[in-house]
Amino acid sequence: MSIPIPREGFCDTGNMFRPHESMMKRFQLESPRPKNANGERHGHSWCVKSLGVIFVLVSSLLGQGGETSKVTVTAVEGESWLNHLHRTFDETSMGKTGRLGPPATTPGEVPAHWQLGLSPGFATQTVALHGRDLYRLNCQGCHEESGLGAPPEINSVIDPVRATSVAIIMERNKKIGMDMSRSAAAELAKQSRTSLLQRLHHGGQDMPPLPYLSEAEVRSLFAYLRQLAGVSGAEREQVAVMESSSHIGEQIVKSTCHVCHGAAGPNPSPQELLEGAIPPLNTLTTRTSLPEFVGKVISGASITMGTPPLSCRGRMPVFGYLSEDEAADVYLYLMLNPPHQ
Repeated sequence: MSIPIPREGFCDTGNMFRPHESMMKRFQLESPRPKNANGERHGHSWCVKSLGVIFVLVSSLLGQGGETSKVTVTAVEGESWLNHLHRTFDETSMGKTGRLGPPATTPGEVPAHWQLGLSPGFATQTVALHGRDLYRLNCQGCHEESGLGAPPEINSVIDPVRATSVAIIMERNKKIGMDMSRSAAAELAKQSRTSLLQRLHHGGQDMPPLPYLSEAEVRSLFAYLRQLAGVSGAEREQVAVMESSSHIGEQIVKSTCHVCHGAAGPNPSPQELLEGAIPPLNTLTTRTSLPEFVGKVISGASITMGTPPLSCRGRMPVFGYLSEDEAADVYLYLMLNPPHQ
């Protein structure tokens, strides 16, 4: 079966194809063609090799959607969760890790060198994730590693999860002098479990829904929440689920990035950024390369704002709990599943 080459990714140059400049820039293939022994630039062979690198990466990603049989990866869409809540970036703790990137560089200062180190074949591998990983990808941005959140805006997950334990319910009632039968405690625990699972699927007043998680993922996540909450025996309930890189990227985007970033829209000017505008997700892969994006996500980077444009410390939190591979999964997910309104 022939696979059509996207027009925006490649351009015809007579008898051969070469990567389009925008595609080369995304993967940092924009370096000059190497010279041969006679000092001449390599032509066709260099282009074919560059084309091969991009084609193998993109085609393999396009073919991996069936690896996670019970999950269909879809594009992110619509306004940001903060816009949905009519809340500004400065008025929320959602998606904030408490860490910012390095201070802005001064004129003439050379930024610190950062080297990208992705795992071989990261874009096509299927990895086993446990509940603690699913929590990290989907919940930690708001509820923090501890699960305590940032009250009163972001409630702790600990007490609602403990309410799903029969033993804890009976112990609490005993401490306040109330006797409760095990069957009554079991009924309360069942109701709490149903309520919590419903919240994971459908969200709440301030919490975005997580409908993209499969039943297996929800069970794995719920098991870890019980362990995080200190429920006795929960460590024996932990289970792994197999995840594709596309779905890992989808989870991070929909649970964390989309809290602040709208799916689609025009790229803001430096002055608009200074005034508080947040760039949309659909322009991300055209304004930054893959290495630039990964570095910004896990280490932070300065941003150009204002009139005249000046280098400023970035406002975007640093997500140091993500690996380089996971940050790269976000970039490639957005590239292969263009966000839309």
